[in-house]
This record gives sequence, C-alpha cells and structure tokens, in this order.
Amino acid sequence: MTAFFDETGDAERCRQPYEIVRHWLADMPQGLLALKQREAELLFRRIGITFAVYAEGGDPERLIPFDIVPRILGAAEWDLLSRGLTQRVTALNAFLFDVYHDREILGAGHVPEALVLHNESFRAEMQGFDPPQRVYTHVAGIDIVRTDADDFYVLEDNCRTPSGVSYMLENREAMLRLFPDLIGRHPVAPVSNYPEELREALAAVAPPNCAGEPNVVLLTPGAFNSAYYEHSFLADEMGLELVEGVDLRVVDNIVYMRTTEGLKRVDVIYRRIDDEYLDPLTFKPESMLGTPGLFNAYRAGNVTLANACGTGIADDKSVYPYVPKMIEFYLGQKPILKNVPTYRCADRDDLGYVLDHLHELVVKETHGSGGYGMLVGPHATNAERAVFAGKLRANPEGYIAQPTLALSTCPTFVESGVAPRHVDLRPFVLYGKEVRIVPGGLTRVAMREGSLVVNSSQGGGTKDTWVLER
Repeated sequence: MTAFFDETGDAERCRQPYEIVRHWLADMPQGLLALKQREAELLFRRIGITFAVYAEGGDPERLIPFDIVPRILGAAEWDLLSRGLTQRVTALNAFLFDVYHDREILGAGHVPEALVLHNESFRAEMQGFDPPQRVYTHVAGIDIVRTDADDFYVLEDNCRTPSGVSYMLENREAMLRLFPDLIGRHPVAPVSNYPEELREALAAVAPPNCAGEPNVVLLTPGAFNSAYYEHSFLADEMGLELVEGVDLRVVDNIVYMRTTEGLKRVDVIYRRIDDEYLDPLTFKPESMLGTPGLFNAYRAGNVTLANACGTGIADDKSVYPYVPKMIEFYLGQKPILKNVPTYRCADRDDLGYVLDHLHELVVKETHGSGGYGMLVGPHATNAERAVFAGKLRANPEGYIAQPTLALSTCPTFVESGVAPRHVDLRPFVLYGKEVRIVPGGLTRVAMREGSLVVNSSQGGGTKDTWVLER
C-alpha cells in the first residue's frame, strides 16, 4: 500500500503549521462542523459561485464543493515556494521572448526545434515583436504538489489564461464569515489585495504611448463561458469594464471601447479568450468572439494583451520537461522547485517504456486540461489501458506520461466526518515590472476517497489556503 504524506503529521506528532487545525477540530463538535459546511454551501449558492461543464449535457452550472477545513503552509514553506515560483516564471518568460526572437535555446540544442516551431500553440505572427516590458506571462497559475515535508513538485505550468483565482478569494471570504475568531487568532497572510496587485501589474505594462492613467478592460467570451463568473467577479473587484469582442472597435490600429458617451481608448486588455478567437482577421476567420483588427493594433504597440499571444508554447506538456534546462540556460541557476519525471511519447524509447508500464503511469494529452483526456494507470481497467495504448501508438506526439505521485493529503470534511484527501496547490504569479505573488493560492482537493484527480470538472473541490506569516 502506498504511503502518503499527511501534511498534519501523524498520531504521535503534529506538524507545527497544523497545530491550529488539529486543536480546532478537536474542540469542534461534529454536528457543528456539518452545520458550518451547510452554511458554506448556502453562502456559495447565494453568491452564485458556479462553474460550467458542457461535455456532459443538461444544466451545465454546478457548485464547486468547498471544504471548510483550511490547508496550512508555514512561513518557511511559503518562502521556498515563492522563490521557486519567481524563478520559474522568470525563466518561462525569458523562453517566450527567446523563441520569438533569436531562438538561442533552440540553437544550443537544449529544446528540440521541431517541438517549438511545429507546435500548434506557436504563433508565427509574434516573431520579432517586443511586448511592453518584454513580459508575456502577466498572470501564471503554477500547479504544485508535494510528496513529503521537503519535496514540492511543479505538476503543470498555466501561462495562457489561468483560472481559479476568484475561488481563492471567495474561499477566504467564506472562512472569514464562518470562522472569524479562528482566523483572527492566527497570523494568516491576507489574499484580499490580489485584485489591486493584478490591476497594478496590468497598468505597468501599458503601451509606451499611453497618455495618463491606462484604461484597462477585461475581455470575456461571454456569459456562456465556463469561467464567466470569474471574469465578472475580477472585473468588479478591480473596478474594470467587462467587455466582449463586439464592445471593442479598432480604428487606425487603436482600440476603442464603445460607451454611452462615445468611443473611449483602451490601453490594456486582460483577455480571457484563447489566441485563435481574438481576431478573425488574423486567426480564425469564423470567430464571433474577438475584435477585427485587434492583433494589428497589438503589433503596432497601441494596446497590450495580457497574457501575450503565443504564451501557450510555454505551458505545453511536451515542453514542460525542458523547463529546468530553461532555468539553467537563462538564469544560470539550479531549479528550486522540482519537475515530475516525464516521458515524451514522441520519443520512441519513451513510448516503449510507457506502453510497457501503463499500469503504473499517468498519461496526459499534451494540450489537454481539466483532467480530461488522461489515463490514471493504476486505477484503470485492463480494457481502458488497452484503448489508451491504441491512442498512444496512433498519435504518440499528443501524449506525455508521468509516474503516479503519492500526493500529500490534508484533513477534509466529508460525509463520514474528517478524513484525509489528496490536494494540489495553484498559486497565482503576477508579472508587471516585477514578479509578485499573493501568499496562498487555490488548493484543489480530490473529494472522493482514493482519487488523485482534483479538477473541479472531475468532481474535485476547493479549500482555503492559509500562509502563516510567522
């Protein structure tokens, strides 16, 4: 039986950060915990915190399960994570600038050229273009897992349009309402300043010809998008206009927003639309979500798109194995955070190994997300593994494989009471003139016993993440 690291410690010794939770749970009657859990659900329903799943048909709106037992990180743990995240996002940004300019890392043979230049996320239209401050990844969500007290691994880099920060903020708000005394007694770092930090980071990358205070807007695909709640929530929290593609107009390579008082110039667009739908004149001509001429205005230096077009190459799962080499190449440093050992099925030897060890590996699509298109080998049937083997042989370039990690567990309130469940962590890294990280992030939890899949679309939930300031 696999041994999992319990972040609270063991029966004999409680880890120092979790002394708060252990004492709290010991003093809290089970019935009161159940009552507070129901209050949390009612609160989230009243606020309307939902997400959409369109693949299964029927009503797509769902409530993400919220767990009232917080996840705790000590000050030293967070210091390690924040240094590692800063290092990683800085290197990923340098990689993006390089591949759209001199391609030195490709020339040095550290990253296969074909893997980048033939990748569907590579945007040839971005070649030679310098975004303001040379920043591509203005908002990154880096997925972190741990296997013991000292080992943190980066599971995935999200550099395009990472989501989930609204749940981080709402989870904290819920805990403040439900357990104000508990938080008040302990040095928990705040997260409520994230919208202000995000707005400042976006304003810092306004075009050089911006006159006065930059006009920043949030561009959404619309109310039918799965993350629309987050879009509207963040726009409201930052005091920005929430716009759709039809609300914008490009005149002489300058972007304007339609208002009741006429056209108003836009300087920065925090876009939550994928590259290919941004501009029908440059990308998909059938797109009804974007704005004609937007990309030309961007290339002309009259508007900033955050995140930049073409950032998807940095979070492609087939590029992920090379991030440690990027850190060494661009920064001259050893990686602070580890990568999960990864097999590229496009490599013949790796493919052979994966096919022989499907029963012990996790296989993922290189462009997949949300827990879809993956095989958790140890939990799959022989028939499921056979089907996936066929997929690998037919399209090896589309998959990578990794060992099944013994993900850490945290106490979680479930139907049977408080029990350990597997978790990961998505901290959000902001990059304007400098890298900033609000202490904490979105802890996702696999609510089903034994499950290692934390994605909300696959039945996962969330919990508040506390970083102790001392």
